[in-house]
Amino acid sequence: EDQVNFRGFMRTLAHFRPIEDNEKSKDQNGPEPLNSRSNKLHFAFRLYDLDKDDKISRDELLQVLRMMVGVNISDEQLGSIADRTIQEADQDGDSAISFAEFVKVLEKVDVEQKMSIRFLH
Repeated sequence: EDQVNFRGFMRTLAHFRPIEDNEKSKDQNGPEPLNSRSNKLHFAFRLYDLDKDDKISRDELLQVLRMMVGVNISDEQLGSIADRTIQEADQDGDSAISFAEFVKVLEKVDVEQKMSIRFLH
């Protein structure tokens, strides 16, 4: 619908809430918070999985790259980036990136920090 309501907007922003040190050590029996590493990774994966088939194809990757860089990079360069990304991440040879492969690629990335926005209090 190209629209978002306030609740949806706040739910999206919740993914970017920094994880405080005291929150990391809490043992909660409730649901995992939206700003957990796992939920941040799922959120990022869904940005690329445009057809919601639980895989990021070369075409989906190209579409997202085009949205991100516009006309600043040629289609040939974007295709090269997409091909190399798929080649490096695809472990099962299906020419797509599954969520497990996505997580594996980002295992050494500090997702909790990189996907955090500090809002004014």
